[in-house]
Amino acid sequence: MTDKISKDPAAAPAGSGASGSPYEAIKAIPVRHYGRWVSAVVVVALLGWLVYAFSQGNIIWDTVWDKVFDPSVISGMWNTIIISVASMALGLVLGVVFAVMRLSNNPVTGAVAWLYIWFFRGTPVYVQLLVWFNLSLIFQYIDLGPIYKNETVDVMTPFMVALLGLGLNEGAYMAEIVRAGIQSVDEGQTEAAHALGMSQTKTMGRIVLPQAMRVIVPPTGNEFINMLKTSSLVSAVQYSELLRASSNIGSTAGAVMEMLFVASIWYLALTSVFSVGQYYLERRFARGSTRNLPPTPLQRVKANLLTFKRSPEGSR
Repeated sequence: MTDKISKDPAAAPAGSGASGSPYEAIKAIPVRHYGRWVSAVVVVALLGWLVYAFSQGNIIWDTVWDKVFDPSVISGMWNTIIISVASMALGLVLGVVFAVMRLSNNPVTGAVAWLYIWFFRGTPVYVQLLVWFNLSLIFQYIDLGPIYKNETVDVMTPFMVALLGLGLNEGAYMAEIVRAGIQSVDEGQTEAAHALGMSQTKTMGRIVLPQAMRVIVPPTGNEFINMLKTSSLVSAVQYSELLRASSNIGSTAGAVMEMLFVASIWYLALTSVFSVGQYYLERRFARGSTRNLPPTPLQRVKANLLTFKRSPEGSR
């Protein structure tokens, strides 16, 4: 009579295989990534060399730290934020309008939208700023009939020139971004909305655009961060933003390079803050499209640190 085979794993003889021969437990040894360490050492060495070179250069760093919070610099920083936000808001509104016009079945509105995008994307924003700044050379008055009439010099203030130059240029790029977002939504959504009796306007505002936002938001955040840096061009039209305020102090105090570093510090701070905001805004709009949200920056840092540690199994 044969013995019954025990189903309990503990009843099996320890250290024996299928043939009864003894075997050792497999030790998992993690793969050594020597290339990571070599590249890390090279990068740190180059970075250290760069920091040392600038520390030994003819730069008065005390002036840089003393002028970071200068009232004129802080005022210019706020003006940079104001003109960037206002120009981005104008560009976003124009982008939505011209994207819808370009996707329209009306050939006239589609052609006008294409012409607008073609012109403002095809000419440098610096040239556009100079055109608005010198508009009084073409039109002495801005005459809108009974609605409004005034001299062009009085209307085209530095702020207005900066707003029109940056906003109209940004509108052309936002139109293409919004158009791509709208086209990413399945056409069945529009057909279903029309079958329910919704008009074209309601379908666009309540069905299409909310779903297109997850495609529109990431490049829009990048455009805004780029706007923060592009706003430095408005110093050419006498708008007192961050770069112009820093340059004025540098020219009067004889610290040109030091004040350029001050401006760079504030640009880096602004772009870093808004980059964090963009990241969490993208996470919010990604909740309905992805089952697992992307890791936060803190989670990424912890994950990268863990890759340099040996696993407990490999350390035994």
